[in-house]
Amino acid sequence: MKGKALIFSAPSGSGKTTLVRALLEKMPEQLAFSISATSRLPRGKEKDGVDYYFLSGEEFQKKIAEDALLEWEEVYAGTYYGTLKSEVDRLHALGKTVLFDIDVVGGVNLKEYFGDRACSFFIQAPSKAVLAARLRGRGTENDEQIARRLARADYEMGFKEKFDFVIVNDDLTIALNEIDNQVRAFLSS
Repeated sequence: MKGKALIFSAPSGSGKTTLVRALLEKMPEQLAFSISATSRLPRGKEKDGVDYYFLSGEEFQKKIAEDALLEWEEVYAGTYYGTLKSEVDRLHALGKTVLFDIDVVGGVNLKEYFGDRACSFFIQAPSKAVLAARLRGRGTENDEQIARRLARADYEMGFKEKFDFVIVNDDLTIALNEIDNQVRAFLSS
């Protein structure tokens, strides 16, 4: 795996996925999205092979045993997320820079793996109150799940200094312009 990588991590509700999608739309010739694998069930209109590769817990464990993942983590009890080596190889073979939308620990692990071939971004909401409002506004999770995500956000914030850039997503346009400038500089280096 010799290609470059862009890594985006954040607590849930920070706007990371919105920023990633906007960046992909701006640079479709250069970037390709790495679809992560997970053992969780699809939410809403999520589709296998588009949003995630949805695997059973047993299938995920088999991928771990086969060393078929660049990184993986049990994010919540019994719920795994990871990056398939085959996915990254496929995208690099197309001549693309691989873009990751990944949990914070996975982002740190990928940055360590890729080293200087990766540029990493930690996205954060302007405040915990804004983060909570965004999570509620999704309408995809109950109060218990939201409380669990907010508790995890406190833990994840402790990792932000391990990323190349910390972007506060208060205004989407400003955040996207800042990311775009950094990405273009990285890709031209």
